[in-house]
Amino acid sequence: MPASEASWDDLQKILTGTACQCQCERQRLGDGDWWYMPVDERTALLRSEVGCDDPRANETIGVVAYEGGEPAGWCAVDRRSVYARLRNSPVPWKGRSERKDDESVWAITCVIVRPGHRGRGLTYPLVAGAVEHARTQGASAIEGYPMLTGGGTVTWGEMNVGSVGPFSAAGFTEVSRPTVRRVVMRLEL
Repeated sequence: MPASEASWDDLQKILTGTACQCQCERQRLGDGDWWYMPVDERTALLRSEVGCDDPRANETIGVVAYEGGEPAGWCAVDRRSVYARLRNSPVPWKGRSERKDDESVWAITCVIVRPGHRGRGLTYPLVAGAVEHARTQGASAIEGYPMLTGGGTVTWGEMNVGSVGPFSAAGFTEVSRPTVRRVVMRLEL
């Protein structure tokens, strides 16, 4: 469901550990601004962006998944152009000449599954829900930047971008492989 339909408390139950420190702002702010912003300011910023607990909110920057009535997962999705870290990184743009400021292209930048709900395939409906959210907001395309795991274990902190499987299952196709473990994937909507 769109995050604006979830409660703020539910979203915070999902954002634990490293995700609690980040508050899903690193990609939006870029490393420099993010690093120097106190966590409480990041938290306030995220709260203003998601529209949780605000019945008047008509926009949000992510989707929330529930499992058995419990808040279980979060997926950040918004216009690609709002992500400063993404715009300034060479990784997603390697070999591409696309306009970075194209507001019609959206991006999935973070996929978080709460401890106790991991390993159950929840990233699949999260990515699919993000696609549907972008589609309803008028996106012409959506991208993701998942990791290749090679069948091995990858630390959770690196996997916040997701793995290739959920993106493939949602209809994304590979655009490029800018690094050994990173894939740029895209779905035209």
